[in-house]
Amino acid sequence: MTTPLFLLRCVQLGISIQDLDLLTIGMVNDMFVESRNDEYKGWRKVATQEDFDRF
Repeated sequence: MTTPLFLLRCVQLGISIQDLDLLTIGMVNDMFVESRNDEYKGWRKVATQEDFDRF
């Protein structure tokens, strides 16, 4: 990851330069990934007992 890409991710997440003192690069990356997961609609299904049995 380049510095400009990292800073772009921070802007997309609304993280200020002052906030970066409290966060690691890994935390910012995790926050970005999780923010993209929120848009995924496939999480709506709740597992049933049959699903657990097949697992």
